[in-house]
Amino acid sequence: MKLSLSWIKDYVEIPEDMDLKKLAYDLTMSTVEVEDAEELARRFDKMIVGVIEKIEQHPNADKLKVCKVDIGGGEIKDIVCGGSNIKEGLRVAVSQPGAIVRWHGEGEPVEIKNAKLRGVESYGMICASTEIGLGDLFPLKEEAEILDLSDFDVPAGTPLADALDMNDIILEIDNKSMTNRPDLWGHYGIAREIAAIYDWPLKEIEPIDIDVKSDFQVEIDAPERCSRYIGVEMSGVNVKSSPYKMQNRIWKAGMRPINALVDITNYVMLATGNPTHAFDADHIKDHIVVRPAAEGEKLILLNDEELTLCGDDLVIADAEGPVGLAGVMGGAKDSILPDTQRVILEIANFEATGIRRTTQRYDVRTEASSRYEKAIDPERCDQALAMSMKYFTELYPEMKITGFVDNYVNKLERAHIDVDLVWLEKRLGKHMTDDEIRGKLEKMGFDVEINGDNMHVVAPTWRSTGDISIKDDIMEEIARMYGYDNFTATSFTTSFTEDINQKDKNLIRNIKEYLAFRCGMQEVYTYPWMNDVYVNAVLQNTDGILRLSTPPAPDLGYVRSSLLPNLCEAVVKNERYFNDFSIFEEAQVFFDRNYTSPYDETESLPEQKKHIGAAFASSVKDVTILFREAKGVLEFMPRYTHMEAFEFKKEEKPVWADDVVWLNIYLGKEKIGDMGLLSKKVSMECGIKNLNTMLFELDATKLKPLPSRTNKFEHLPEYPETEYDISMLFDADATWDDIYDVIMGKKKASALVKEAAFVDEYRGKQIPEGKKSVTIRLLIGSNEKTLTSEEIESAAEIVMKKLGKKMNAELRTQ
Repeated sequence: MKLSLSWIKDYVEIPEDMDLKKLAYDLTMSTVEVEDAEELARRFDKMIVGVIEKIEQHPNADKLKVCKVDIGGGEIKDIVCGGSNIKEGLRVAVSQPGAIVRWHGEGEPVEIKNAKLRGVESYGMICASTEIGLGDLFPLKEEAEILDLSDFDVPAGTPLADALDMNDIILEIDNKSMTNRPDLWGHYGIAREIAAIYDWPLKEIEPIDIDVKSDFQVEIDAPERCSRYIGVEMSGVNVKSSPYKMQNRIWKAGMRPINALVDITNYVMLATGNPTHAFDADHIKDHIVVRPAAEGEKLILLNDEELTLCGDDLVIADAEGPVGLAGVMGGAKDSILPDTQRVILEIANFEATGIRRTTQRYDVRTEASSRYEKAIDPERCDQALAMSMKYFTELYPEMKITGFVDNYVNKLERAHIDVDLVWLEKRLGKHMTDDEIRGKLEKMGFDVEINGDNMHVVAPTWRSTGDISIKDDIMEEIARMYGYDNFTATSFTTSFTEDINQKDKNLIRNIKEYLAFRCGMQEVYTYPWMNDVYVNAVLQNTDGILRLSTPPAPDLGYVRSSLLPNLCEAVVKNERYFNDFSIFEEAQVFFDRNYTSPYDETESLPEQKKHIGAAFASSVKDVTILFREAKGVLEFMPRYTHMEAFEFKKEEKPVWADDVVWLNIYLGKEKIGDMGLLSKKVSMECGIKNLNTMLFELDATKLKPLPSRTNKFEHLPEYPETEYDISMLFDADATWDDIYDVIMGKKKASALVKEAAFVDEYRGKQIPEGKKSVTIRLLIGSNEKTLTSEEIESAAEIVMKKLGKKMNAELRTQ
């Protein structure tokens, strides 16, 4: 939300020498997060008001003119311009050299410099509104139009920021930080908060009384959905431009001025936080009814979108049907038209949850719905009414109120909370006197009654719609007004009754550190939903996958049940920039299977698990290299992360994998994951064009950390050990697991062989058909002495003989 500091000053007197950084900091620390505080005038640096004194035809271009422009101080400058509406005597916006603009309102910002245009020297630029970011405030009537400042009676040379009242500070507030503070969704609410922080007086918006007798009626058929509806019928109005000050403030708050009738409603909403809406009274048949929509009823909105309504929607209707979607958007039928002369002003309060459901159902979110769905208080309607009538009276002196209804069916009850002051002191960690506590709360509108150690607090109406409801809320109010920075840290003691060494949580952290630091992989974070393209390509079956009722996009409806589709999408995005990379992700996956909540046995949730997935992408043609990299990462993972080792088997091929290059991952007798090469078909369907991709995914909930008592000390070898490489020919279908089992299995080939490691595999012209050469590295040594070369050769010979006997292997000679 954007706020104008000059607008806030209408309600609270902020000293001119107030440090802006301090104001933003104090607001952030006590109330809401101020993301940015922009000095608006800086957007218009080096921009001034100029007056066109004379216009001459450009000698080398039919569509260009050479304007002699008074830029103040008696200086006349030549500026080449092609504006369609330039004329002598016109006040214009001039960007001098050094100003930043966007050519024709498009593209990246550029710095204006002196230049020759078709051979004529030009000083700066005469600008259109879109070129200096004012397109919404001064809409173009035609494409080549420049900004006409004739309505601003200022001398040439006046800084543009001064002429257009842009010497303001725009505070940008993070909307998430005030989700539970509906009272802050307007300039007046923030002004009230600033007044409370600094103990400054707040200007009240005085309510008004309207007493008009007429046949005008408003019926509320759903009092649980609409607690209050004020309708004001007025004549003697018309469609015209609102005053510049009103337009300027609406624009500063991020909205677009339209016309006086609409601008008043938007201005009041931005000021008070209570949305208002104006109907064309001549288009309302009979009287207004607030009611649930009939099933299948049609409504065309102001944006021309046609909705088919359901019974859960709340509508504003007349005798002919719906004329507006309550709390969200008005209908096209009743909109303000160029010939509007009578209006009905709506100032209402709608139930938050229903508004939120409707906005989600139709994906229609407006400034009004954003406020209603936060649960604003119905008492605020009085402020909105008073301010609306003020501006209607000022802008339309001939206006007459011909009908008035204030239908307040559900009176708001202020929240009452009892607080134990002993409890409060213990929670705050600080003793505060009764007067201090009362002072902090009363300046925020709370009524306080203290009797001994008990305090009874009554929240103001603007904090009684769910924001303030328990004693902890009162504690927070006191703490933030005292200032979190003003509390001193105190030591505390506690006791732990259970083991705090959470090995399962530490294991996940260890795995991520292993993949990132030791294996050099990059961690990625993806959304919890999956794109249909990758679901169909990788998973190929959507049984058991959850779907979102309101997906962020039509093709993002599935909730992830596997990390692999999103990892494949990440490969596609990174393929444009890198030829070789490896990524991993640890995240929750969800399944459409009932799971009882551990916190509430009556609550059934989708099943959730933690998975760890990875993708190894490379442009190498030999996929064996990629396979060994991925398998090596998995093989060494248990050792470096201190968990039970898993093994690889070939039992069930994953649907996404190559026909040959794949393995299942087992922990004991249970399959906990898969690894494999992404098949060519799946790669093409995903859009992976030039890279081979190895994937693996593990069910992290099945991994078992080792208890510390199983660790044992092994002494470093006292005698030297020797690495001895042998290359032997094996059948082409021989596996390393089988070779290793012969050498290092239960019956070791030689007691002197301490380990065997795979080095390389080769198939080529020198190798007979149906065979392959495997290079094996033996680690040979003794715990009792230093071995002689003959003993080392003998141990290697024993291994080769056993491999020859068991696997028909023979020593490679070429």
